[in-house]
Amino acid sequence: MPTIKMTSHLYRFFPHLKNRTLSTPPGSVAEVLSAINDQAPGFTDYILDEQGALRRHVKVCINDTIVIDRKGLSDLVQDGDTVFIFQALSGG
Repeated sequence: MPTIKMTSHLYRFFPHLKNRTLSTPPGSVAEVLSAINDQAPGFTDYILDEQGALRRHVKVCINDTIVIDRKGLSDLVQDGDTVFIFQALSGG
């Protein structure tokens, strides 16, 4: 199963995921994000826009490769991969 890791900032919104090894079945990035949303309802609302694409401030990597299809989320996540979800922080 793929392992999911994310920036600590995201855990603030989904604290029940912290200190857990988060994993999902393999599939497309869209399927992986949906599986995370099943474990943390509202997760995809936070990182996806109204059309289901990654929000501008969110980056997703599969192992060492940034996801290319930010709109359709069709990049494949294989068994044993690590998916990293990063959220850029801004402010003044």
